[in-house]
Amino acid sequence: MAFSKIPVLDLSLARDERTKPAFLKDLQDAVLHVGFFYITNTGIDQVLFDQVCEEGIRFFDLPEEEKLAIEMKNANSFLGYSRLGNEITASQADWREQYDLSTPHPVPTPEAPRYHCLLAPNQWPSPTLLPGFRPLFETYLAQMSALSTSFTSLLAESVGLPANAFDSFFDKSQQHKLKIVKYPDSGPGAGQGVGPHKDSMLTSYLLQATPHRGLQAQNLAGEWIDCPPLRGSLVVALGQGLEALTSGVCRATTHRVISPPAGQGARYSLPFFQGVSYDAKFEAMDVPESVRKLKQAGNRRDDVEFTFVKGRWNHLGEATLMNRVRSHPDVGERWFPDLLAQVKAA
Repeated sequence: MAFSKIPVLDLSLARDERTKPAFLKDLQDAVLHVGFFYITNTGIDQVLFDQVCEEGIRFFDLPEEEKLAIEMKNANSFLGYSRLGNEITASQADWREQYDLSTPHPVPTPEAPRYHCLLAPNQWPSPTLLPGFRPLFETYLAQMSALSTSFTSLLAESVGLPANAFDSFFDKSQQHKLKIVKYPDSGPGAGQGVGPHKDSMLTSYLLQATPHRGLQAQNLAGEWIDCPPLRGSLVVALGQGLEALTSGVCRATTHRVISPPAGQGARYSLPFFQGVSYDAKFEAMDVPESVRKLKQAGNRRDDVEFTFVKGRWNHLGEATLMNRVRSHPDVGERWFPDLLAQVKAA
């Protein structure tokens, strides 16, 4: 049956052995039938949530030349600032500007696979103009990394897998990413804040920084269901990596963002994306038949291509790099012209 509302799960129940079984049952229902849900009582202090929202909004008030000094196309890592309307989703420009950063990583060695370019240092804004920005977001990334890792264990348990079922797909120093996003309420591209898409990795955790509506998830009937802001919560979206690893049991859910109505001001959000080893091969996971039987029957009515088709890619990193080139053709043009040519020819 197609879902008609977004579930809300209280994560504090998972920390008590007396209430954990009921939590896992509710989580299984959300995973199997929705793939998109809120978590509350996350364990992250509301003060930190408020601070990263406020500092993230301040980033977009920087002078244009300061933002362009850390523009994404300056490096081949796909980290940095993207101008308004510069990212492509569902073959259309997204009416948003954004800043991408990740957990800390050194520049990859020359002999590393090509897709290891995605593992690189961040381009940080000026510490003179935003002195608290870097330490604040490094703290937030660290706490979100820990939260996503522990929550992945709960996801595994909820569908009958061992708590450590996904551990082998993480690097020792696993990369996770964060976007800080501004969706203007006006302009020639207003309408598609971000087009229909499924997130790539295992899970993502969205912090909605302003009270604007606009986030929507698509149910199996093709209907769009609102996901309004809920203070103190994170919105969890299951990714295509999780769907691939579980042989389709945990379905990635298509979602989008509609621009705010004119006159309501910009919408801001901070999605955190849990990473998986770029060297992972998704064919490697053995999903027990008891878990496969949980897979929901029926076809989804959406137009979003599934990224991790078996046999198409040798490693997750290859698929991820191609997706980044497709989404950011300006970076592809400068650093990956051969891959961009493949995208245009497809």
